[in-house]
Amino acid sequence: MSAYKTLNPATGKTEKTFPSLSDRDMYAKLDKAHGLWRDDWQHRSFADRSRIVKGAADALLRDKEKHARIITTDMGKVLSEAVREIELTAAILTYYAENAEEFLAPRELPVEKGKAKLINQPLGVIYCVEPWNFPYYQLARVAAPNLMAGNTVMVKHAESVPQCALAFEALFRDAGAPEGAYTNLFISNDQSEKLIEKPEIRGVALTGSERAGSAVAAQAGKALKKSTMELGGTDAFIVLEDADLDKVMQCAVTGRMGNNGQVCTAAKRMIVHESLADTFIERLKAEISKFRYGDPLDPNVTHGPMSSEGALKRALEQVDRAVKGGAKLVGGKKLEREGFFMEAGILTNVTRDNPLFYEEIFGPVATIHRVKSEDEAIALANDSPYGLGGSVYTRDIERGLRVAEKVETGMMYVNMVTATQPDLPFGGIKNSGYGRELSSLGIEEFVNRKLIRVA
Repeated sequence: MSAYKTLNPATGKTEKTFPSLSDRDMYAKLDKAHGLWRDDWQHRSFADRSRIVKGAADALLRDKEKHARIITTDMGKVLSEAVREIELTAAILTYYAENAEEFLAPRELPVEKGKAKLINQPLGVIYCVEPWNFPYYQLARVAAPNLMAGNTVMVKHAESVPQCALAFEALFRDAGAPEGAYTNLFISNDQSEKLIEKPEIRGVALTGSERAGSAVAAQAGKALKKSTMELGGTDAFIVLEDADLDKVMQCAVTGRMGNNGQVCTAAKRMIVHESLADTFIERLKAEISKFRYGDPLDPNVTHGPMSSEGALKRALEQVDRAVKGGAKLVGGKKLEREGFFMEAGILTNVTRDNPLFYEEIFGPVATIHRVKSEDEAIALANDSPYGLGGSVYTRDIERGLRVAEKVETGMMYVNMVTATQPDLPFGGIKNSGYGRELSSLGIEEFVNRKLIRVA
């Protein structure tokens, strides 16, 4: 039985199942993607590739609610958030369609004698493994730059969002992309490892958990394939004593509870100066008490279900271990209703010896830590195996910039939550992975930056 199915998390019922590929069919698709790259796609003009990628973006915007509903049905995101994801996805596709040629233009290099230039050439077939939490946006981050660079793309999407995977593939086909330019693969982890070993695969990109990244990075490394990894995070949300608490509360709610907390860059660790901590906690309790749970297609609902029964159980188990380790909990319970619903929660008194202190919790639960100074806040923020994003709140912008520079992450935001947009680089350090997506950096990961030297 195929692992690829839509199990509606709002009802707990399976709506559709999809057959997995055989090894033979998988390799046939690889041959098609490699042949297209070798004989056709890499030789096309930027204008031709742009027409197709921009066409996919335009189709998304024309039918954005239809595509948003697919997201909601597959993984439970409330419809308003799903619509915003579709709009962001279209913006990324458009961004690379309009800017790739400039980003990859040849560049003359200064040399004492003769000439030297740097050119950017596509590598070939890029294989991507992508997660369920942003099932369109995550695909656009790898598809748009690589297709525009002249690579072909093959994607193993998460088993729980098959309708999203098929709909995204159809966007390029309907926009005029030839077979093999963008290929969806319903395959197993074992098949994925076999695919990575094939010489036709020239690069591997993964967005997912630390465990998945470690496994796939090892497979890619063994096969000497270039890889990028965008993994987990326990982003710090630092509130200094001079912060504007009204603005902070807006950011705290959206930064931690958006998409039911199932975001790698969510504000998972809220580090609050002791002078504000009591007020901050009481106001956050009041905010989450206003949440309205239910059918994510209902416009009056603010929070839908967790993405799956497994996601719900993992988050509840982590909360339970934290409480047994001495933490204090408000909310954070399973809601007794059809589907996989979890009440938003707050954990305090999570000390360094607590099982949750160094873990990423992928659900609607905020952990709050009290600190006495700016230096203590920075030290606590850096006391983590992860280094994806983070944010700091203060009325003093220069102070905020100073703190941002000292926090060990790939991204830091001052007076706003960690966010994403097409023209800014996205990625982390430490166990949060390596490489960058989006911006001009995102299109440089899987190209051959070739030197040509003339005597």
